[in-house]
Amino acid sequence: MPDQSTPDVPFVQSLERGLQVLRTLSDASSGLTLAEVAKRTGLTRAAARRFLLTLVELDYTRFDGREYSLRPRVLEIGRSYLSSLRLPDVALPHLEQLASEVRETTSLTVLDGDEVVYVARVHGFRILAVSIAVGTRFPAYASSTGRVLLAGLEHSELDAYLSRVPLRQFTADTKTSPERLAQEIGRVRRQGWTIVDQELEPGLRSVAAPVHDADDRVIAAVNIATTASRTSLDTMRQSWLRRLRDTAESIGTDFTRHDRT
Repeated sequence: MPDQSTPDVPFVQSLERGLQVLRTLSDASSGLTLAEVAKRTGLTRAAARRFLLTLVELDYTRFDGREYSLRPRVLEIGRSYLSSLRLPDVALPHLEQLASEVRETTSLTVLDGDEVVYVARVHGFRILAVSIAVGTRFPAYASSTGRVLLAGLEHSELDAYLSRVPLRQFTADTKTSPERLAQEIGRVRRQGWTIVDQELEPGLRSVAAPVHDADDRVIAAVNIATTASRTSLDTMRQSWLRRLRDTAESIGTDFTRHDRT
């Protein structure tokens, strides 16, 4: 964040607070009351109310008489960014092929700040597919693609990440020790893939591998998501891993080729 006390750095604090209200609503699984928004943002109720009513007037949020929630218009904010990315377009045919082979949902994510964001996704051929949309964000430390992306950071960058990010316990299996996570991410860096088993949500397990650019930098991650009741860890390692890594390599190769043209 810019130093707001520096006179030559223009900073509109009200814009920051309005975006904070939007992020708070996007993080909620359902609508939030005025009191909940104020508590989560640290704003006064009066300030939170002004921002919320402004967002309602602009059609970014709705108010049902009790709770505020997002409206579809918020998708316009990220649409131009997503449409400008060439990587998802390159990756999509590869994700479709992988999904047809394993009959599960495949995804491409990138690291955005301290979170992973889904930029391409192909739903599996199951009735009960894991339901996550493009644009969804998760903490990097608790997701398979997030750990792959964190493994691509410099050691100093990873240390800084682990020192500043609140490590929330999502399930009984979530790793929340910075030391243990550092060891796990080091292992991911050495082996070039990872499986995260029910750390983000009970019953959800996924396997991920990195996508590299021409300079061998990790620019994205590909994963296959499934449920613990449907797929064993042995199946993921023995049947899916090679296909996943081949897919990640093909995406990187195609992206490099397109990026040079």
